[in-house]
This record gives sequence, structure tokens and C-alpha cells, in this order.
Amino acid sequence: MTVTRQDFEDALAAYWGARQLQSEQSAIRDVVGVGTAGSVRGGKHFDAIATLLAKFFLDAGYPPASIRVTKSQGLELPGYYRPQKQWDVVVVHEGVLIAAFELKALGGPSYGNNYNNRVEEALGSAVDLRRAVLAEMYPKEKPWLGYFFIMQDGPGSRRPVSTADGALPVDGIWHDTSYQDRFGIFCQRLVTEQLYDAACYVTSSPEDPKPIELVESLDWRHFAAAINARLTYLKDLGIPG
Repeated sequence: MTVTRQDFEDALAAYWGARQLQSEQSAIRDVVGVGTAGSVRGGKHFDAIATLLAKFFLDAGYPPASIRVTKSQGLELPGYYRPQKQWDVVVVHEGVLIAAFELKALGGPSYGNNYNNRVEEALGSAVDLRRAVLAEMYPKEKPWLGYFFIMQDGPGSRRPVSTADGALPVDGIWHDTSYQDRFGIFCQRLVTEQLYDAACYVTSSPEDPKPIELVESLDWRHFAAAINARLTYLKDLGIPG
């Protein structure tokens, strides 16, 4: 595959508005229509990441029509506890859900305001779809789910956060952890529990967009390898034909 580490770093810089996409990625963006996805993701920040992910599938021979990145293309996937849920990047080919991605971020300075929301969103999306799989709503190949998360790097996200004195004690793993630490634990558990097949978790900032990868198993190298493994598996099955 031709998606490189530099592509990843460029996309992250473009997320913060610090850099334009490379000409090759701009061409991919035009092919799959990422530039019109702003209304779906609450702004165009994630267009660069969506472009990056689309590149994997275009390079693997999937037609642009199979790669959905805009609301008009149909990003909704069936759930079990609700009729549908809109994902951020969806690849469907000949009735097979090749991959679906959630792209999320958490910024400061008030990290605590949306931390629980991000956790609940990720859990809800995955649990709903996985249960729909058990209900045989996804025929043929088992769906593959990816989670991409950016935590804004800053003093507020690095500082240890206390836990409340609740009715029962919390898991000791959470003691003296920052929001950055907590999201690393969360993403590791998402993958360990097989709610998502792979997760990429980075911290970054507008001042210094270069990614910081706090957990090796959640770095870009592992995430890209997992996507490529999915593509290789399906290729051996003759997908795409």
C-alpha cells in the first residue's frame, strides 16, 4: 500500500489547518467528495483524515462509489437498538461492509465537559452495530470497525484528574491519570474487547501538529497495518472482484 507516515502527519497538520493536503491527497479528496463533508462532521477538520483513510481503499482497487464520506452518499448503517447510526467513513462493496470508521476529537481547555460524551458515543456505536451483526443484519463477511481519535495536547489534558468519592471504589487503573492517560486506557479496552478492530489514538495541537503516540499498540503504524490486513484478507477472498 502507498499510504505513508508522511501522509498521516500531513493529514493531522491539515486537521489543525496548519497545512494543505498534498496534491495526491487533494486528487483523492476530489474523487471521493471529502471536501463537501463538512456538514456531516461539524466542520471540515476531519476531511483530511477521511481522505487519508479513503486512500487505502482506492489504492486497493475499490471503486470511488464504494467509499462513502459524505451525507449525500449515505453514511448510515443499520443498528439493533436504533434504526440507523451515521458513521464518518463507510466502505461498502457489493453488499459487504468492508469497513466503517468513527473519527472523533477532544479539545480544551475544558476537557472534562465532553470526555464522557466521547466515551459513550464510541461505546454506543460499536455495541449497536455488533449486536446487529448477531441479528444477521450484516450478511456475508463480518464488518470491520476502526476508531480514530485526536486528543488536543495541552496542560489540561496532561494534568492528573481526581476521581469522585462515590458509592463504590473505581478500578485502580484510573487513579492519578490525566485525560490523555484515560483515553489511552479506553482505546486499548475498545480493541481488547473487540468492540473495534483497530484504534488510532494521538495527541496533537495547533501549535505543534506533529502527532504524539502515547500507546504503541494504538499508534499509526499498528492502525495502518490493521487496515492493510483487512484489505489482504478480503483480497484473498476475491474482494473487490
